[in-house]
Amino acid sequence: MFESLKGKTAIVTGAGAGIGKAMALTFAKEGCNVVCIARRKSTLDEVVAEIKSSGGEAIAVSADVSDLAAMKAAAKTAYEKYGSVDILLSNAGVIPQVPLSKMTDEDYDYVMDINVKGTFHAVWSVMDYMKANKWGRIILTSSITGPNTGFPGWSHYGASKAAQLGFMHTAAMELAPYGITVNAVSPGNVMTEGLASLGQGYVDQMNKSVPVGQLGSGFEIANGALFLASKEAWYINAHNLIIDGGQIWPESAGALDEMRKLYESEKNKQS
Repeated sequence: MFESLKGKTAIVTGAGAGIGKAMALTFAKEGCNVVCIARRKSTLDEVVAEIKSSGGEAIAVSADVSDLAAMKAAAKTAYEKYGSVDILLSNAGVIPQVPLSKMTDEDYDYVMDINVKGTFHAVWSVMDYMKANKWGRIILTSSITGPNTGFPGWSHYGASKAAQLGFMHTAAMELAPYGITVNAVSPGNVMTEGLASLGQGYVDQMNKSVPVGQLGSGFEIANGALFLASKEAWYINAHNLIIDGGQIWPESAGALDEMRKLYESEKNKQS
């Protein structure tokens, strides 16, 4: 059994929807005080209301991760409200699709400012509180796209997600003497509001791309982050946990077809 995180304070950026919302709900269920951060407070209010209706504790703070002053203020609010800042789930990110032939400096900088600089701002804003407490857990939300795979139109996004892991490796070394670990979760395709909006046909196609046969939800990613935030995970540092149902491993779509043929053949023999 894992030692409880009850009473710890967790900051979640990008908490208004998708994986960030799942992280906020998951950590609240574990007894953490959750500070939900996003640019639009209206979406956060709904998440906080859901947490409180289930007996949890949370507040909403409107802040843009690309604004260092705003993130410092958000961390200060968390500390003044709950007396500590113990866990950071640096999840906020954007994923616009722009092909290289049409990409501008503004397109590139927009993604880097939020996904990479936003990660730095979030970590910088909380680390002094964690240093003073001699304990902390920082979990970044990276992606399989960039570090492991590519997708047309996402070269700037892929670069940002690879950059997060480069940042993680050295940040983990610098913060380790203070009892702080820095790790990452890298989701594959997961069922979110955005993916569902693309239609059932697209969802079915994505389900077939995953060896386990079904997309996970944001809660699968949140559960991975929860383990990395646990007291028992103290010896795991600068690690990137891929959570994708095995999506990155088939060498081709044909490999998945062969997997399904083998499964059906063996199933028929047993029946």
